Parts: sequence; C-alpha cells; structure tokens
Amino acid sequence: MPYQPEPLSPAQAAAARRSLRNGRGALSRRTLLRATAGGALAVGGAAALAGCGIPPAAKPQGAGSQDHSDREKRVVFSNWTEYMDVDESGKRRPTLETFTERTGIAVKYTEDINDNVEFFGKVKPQLAAGQDIGRDLINVTDWLAARLIRFGWVQKLDPAHLPHAYANLSQQFRSPDWDPGRAYSYPWTGIPAVIAYNRKALDGVEVRSLGDLLDRPQLKGRVSLLSEMRDTMGLTLLDLGKDPGKVTGDDFDAAIARVQKAVDRGQIRRFTGNDYTSDLSKGDIAACVAWAGDVVQLQADNPDIGFVIPDSGYMIATDNLLVPHRARHKRNAERLIDYYYEPGPAARLAAYINYVCPVDGVKAELAKLDADAAANPLIIPDREMAAKSHAFRSLSAKEETAYEAKFAQLTGA
Repeated sequence: MPYQPEPLSPAQAAAARRSLRNGRGALSRRTLLRATAGGALAVGGAAALAGCGIPPAAKPQGAGSQDHSDREKRVVFSNWTEYMDVDESGKRRPTLETFTERTGIAVKYTEDINDNVEFFGKVKPQLAAGQDIGRDLINVTDWLAARLIRFGWVQKLDPAHLPHAYANLSQQFRSPDWDPGRAYSYPWTGIPAVIAYNRKALDGVEVRSLGDLLDRPQLKGRVSLLSEMRDTMGLTLLDLGKDPGKVTGDDFDAAIARVQKAVDRGQIRRFTGNDYTSDLSKGDIAACVAWAGDVVQLQADNPDIGFVIPDSGYMIATDNLLVPHRARHKRNAERLIDYYYEPGPAARLAAYINYVCPVDGVKAELAKLDADAAANPLIIPDREMAAKSHAFRSLSAKEETAYEAKFAQLTGA
C-alpha cells in the first residue's frame, strides 16, 4: 500500500512546537541546560513531520539493502547530544573505543539528533524515497520509532546477532504495543515521569500521589505539570484508576476534566518542559511532575529534592535504537546494539547518563563505578518499581489529533 503522509492537525503542530521548545524533545541527556530549537526550526520541524512536499513512495519491503558489513568494518551511529559516556577530557568515548578495539569496527558517531521532529524532517525525504540516509543506527523516542516501523522504514533485526540484547533486556521493556517482542528496536534508555518535590518548600505537607498535587490547598499555585501530554495525562489516568495502555476517549475526557478543575482553581502554576528544574530547586515550585533524569541530577546538588512513585504507578517512555531501511552496515549495527546490552558497557553508559538502564544484571557492574547510581531506583529500578511502570498506548492519527487538541486547550498552548 503506498505510503500516505499523516498531516498534523493544528493541535498536533502546536504539540510538536511545544516539544521542540521545552518538552521531551528538548530534554537534557545529562546537563540541566541544553540549547533547544528556535522558532524557525520548530515551525520547519512541524511542517516536515506533516509530510508537506514529500511525494508518496511505495512502502519498502524485504530485508533492505545489501549488507556490506563484512567488507566495510564501520558503522554510522546518530544519537542525541550528551547521551554517550565521555572521559574527563570530554574528547574520548570509552565504550565506543572499547567496541572498536574488540571488533575492529570503526564507529562514526554523530550527535545530530536535537529533537525527534527536526531529525525526522531531515531524513524523511530519503526514507520516503527508499534511499539510504547515510546512517546505520539511529536513536529516537518511542512515538517516532513506532511511526518508522509502521511506515516500513526500518529493518527487522536478526536475533542471532543480538544474544546479549535478547537475554538481558529488562522485562518491563520487552514488548511495547508498537513493536511486540522488539522485532525492530531495542531501548537505549527509559525515561520515567514521576512526582518530585522540594522538601523545604513543602513545609510538612505530605505528597504521595498526583491527587495531592491537584487537590491540596496548601500547594495552590506551587505545582507544575509537564507539557508532554502522555506523561501528564498518563499520570492523571493512573490516579483515576485507569490504564494509560488501554485508554479510551471517555477515560481521556475524565482525566482532562480532573486537571481542568485544578487549573480553574489556580492550583497549577504552569505546564512546563524541563525548565521546571530551576523553580523546583529554588522552592518556587513545591511539587511537580518531573522526568527522573532531572531528579537524579537535582538531588546531586540539593538534598531537599525528593521523589515519589505513586501507588497507582508512573509513566515511562523509551529512546530506541533502530536500523534504517537501506543501511549499508546492518550486522555491524546489530553488533553495536548487542555490545551495549553486555553488563560492563551498559554500566559505564548508565553511570554517565543517569537514566533508566534497560539491561538486566547491570547493578553489580554499576556499583563498581558509582555505588549511589546502582542504589538509585530511578536508574536501576527494583522489581517492585519496574512493575509500576506504564506506557501510553499507541494512538491512531485521529486519536492523537483529538487528544492533543484537548490537551492544548487545557494547557493554553
């Protein structure tokens, strides 16, 4: 069936711009501050995502292009900035260098993914035309990974080349609804959305759930929620006893109404991207919905920062490794994926980036490098915490248009 671009509604375009400015698309991979896309880029990225000007192309079929891995000992890897371990000089990447020493495969590593929308716009014309994008391995967030798989623009992975990945992938990440059994992707990291607080600013007020943020009068005007629809509404759904993985239109409307009441009362200070970090650290915000990576970094500098995993659960997304269709070095890319599922390299990576490690059996290795990181459930979730994670189900284009429109109205975007 010919590929037909999925145009963005005005609400979806607004959501894309919101993500580029301060949402997960602008999320720091290690530092709290990172340059984000400007207005012109945001508009251009949204247009690219909408597929404007891209002629329909036949959906690629088969195993992709001929693999040149045997003759060409190289792999081209595109990743986000600050998402790979570096040494103290900031010039060497130890795990990548070890991979090359062990395998003889040179890695051309490029930090050219600043946000999902912009990156998709950059590579989409070639993907739609069935062409090689010049990359053997890319790392994108789950919603974009789902789209690339749906369009047939990435290659199915060979389990025979991924023994460590197949054996060591954490149970909580094994079968997302957009890639059952991980036939096309493996997660690089997990990105939890939890409740964070400033203990000093709370001044004795107990916060255990999202309902506490929305309802406690002592917190009026000192609460923030994320501008990422799936994270904020997912936590709200959980607080209402609904499963975000099975959300219906009625469920979503009930969650919108729940938050709208808090907005109308002035309970919510604002909806934010990761720019909430400064307000939380200073105590201007007492409690908020936060990304776990930010919480880990804030706690290193401020002992008053804490977090809560509600009894109802928390939301998690993933950034994912995929091999584009027509990539020249598929097997080399698979070897690199598998390498990062060995406990040693996985531990070194987790010690640097401080996000949820998707690799089972890494805790002991990580403890040798950073005992605090190994003991932190935001990096190495225990079984109980992992069981509380929930992912927002994949949405159809029609559903996403409707949900984003309602969320945009709620947030004033």
